[in-house]
Amino acid sequence: MSASASITVTDIDRLLPQTQCGKCGHPGCRPYAEAIAEGEAINRCPPGGDETVAELATLLERPALPLEMDAESPKAAVIREDECIGCTKCIQACPVDAILGAAKQMHTVIEAECTGCELCVAPCPVDCIDIVPHPGWQATRDAREQKDWLARRAELGRRRFENRNARLERQRQEKDARRRARMQARQQPAEQMDQAAPVASTSTPSTPAPTGNTRARKAALSATVRRLEKRLTAAPDDADTQASLKHARQQLADLQTQGEASAASTDARDIAPSSSLNSLRIARSAAKQRLALANRQLAHARRQGGPEDIEAAQAQIQRAEKTWQDACQALDNAERH
Repeated sequence: MSASASITVTDIDRLLPQTQCGKCGHPGCRPYAEAIAEGEAINRCPPGGDETVAELATLLERPALPLEMDAESPKAAVIREDECIGCTKCIQACPVDAILGAAKQMHTVIEAECTGCELCVAPCPVDCIDIVPHPGWQATRDAREQKDWLARRAELGRRRFENRNARLERQRQEKDARRRARMQARQQPAEQMDQAAPVASTSTPSTPAPTGNTRARKAALSATVRRLEKRLTAAPDDADTQASLKHARQQLADLQTQGEASAASTDARDIAPSSSLNSLRIARSAAKQRLALANRQLAHARRQGGPEDIEAAQAQIQRAEKTWQDACQALDNAERH
């Protein structure tokens, strides 16, 4: 292993076909190269075939093991355009941005940029995508042309994969910045209201503050908490999201405590039962939406994620189901009384 100690991930990545198909168990060729550098097997790339295994074995001075799956020749995706409904799900799944189209408009595959990864097939709700032998590969006439064609496709696939990941990361950062700006904008009026609130006189009974603003703030904070929880499910290590979620939950808990204290000091005859029931119905509806979202996340994890993604989605469903059951029980109790 002394000779391979100086070999970099880039050296390994350069030998992979750059289809970004994930059939090796990793979300792209670069992540697989990183895993190989850490000691993972070198025979898990069907698009690369036996030739790639042999090249990796030579580079890393390892045994050339047989492929775990059958080797695959270059492929391309073709959309049956007259059947396309313009859902954009294939565009979102393509790791190299090789599909053109807009919402509710016909989509088409850019043949020269398609790596044949097949990741666009499963998300298509109308099954209008076919995987065919790549026309560029079929047009080659000899082994030299085939080698040159594979090298060009690998370089293009690597570049487009890296550019797409950089674009998605940039969009994520911009979205997070907008979210933080919105949260700060919501917090500032609340802080100003708290500072401007007069101190209650000790000799005169205080009058409960109007509940309209409190309800609006609770609804806004609840929505913020749900959005942050959804974001944290997709990126559990995001420190900014964790801090924002903790702060939003604390604010919501403070409002809940204030509401309970206000309710305890109010004559029960003055409470409007219909308002309480409406709040419980809203809570039940929100819990139902959260459960539906968790189920969609599980379906997505089963299509494109790994075991850890599926386990996290299942845990999210369990929490959402408990919230839904609690909300239903609370509403049933309130309606009976």
